[in-house]
Amino acid sequence: MKGKLSWAVFWALVGVFIVIVSVFFIPVFGDLLRGSLLFLTPFAVFFLLGIALIVLTVKEKVGGRLKKFLLLTGASSAGFFLFVLLHNVFYGLGIMTSHITILSRSMDVLNVAFFIIAIVVCPIAFLVGVVGSIVLAIKKPRMAK
Repeated sequence: MKGKLSWAVFWALVGVFIVIVSVFFIPVFGDLLRGSLLFLTPFAVFFLLGIALIVLTVKEKVGGRLKKFLLLTGASSAGFFLFVLLHNVFYGLGIMTSHITILSRSMDVLNVAFFIIAIVVCPIAFLVGVVGSIVLAIKKPRMAK
């Protein structure tokens, strides 16, 4: 199977995504990590694994639709952290420029746009990439028979 290392990183990403979702939606996990620096660890790992998946997918020369789905998975996981960071940067800039109306409003628009991308678009894109990659991985061996 071509791209074995890509698949290992892919499944690690899926596992970390499950941990992140658990932290937000299962109170026991959320209470365990809330208020500590460990809360950020799954997000950092998610970001780094996303970048690793992008690099490995390109380096291992995975082709066709599978390449697109793996790249979507990696880009959305890396993009989540990036867009959360940009949301916070523009929120801070909006506060700093609150006395300049037009600039403050522009920062607010960017703040909200990056928040929506991080919280809505990236997780949906991640799930589309994961489901598409799994479907193609299951479909490919059956087609070879």
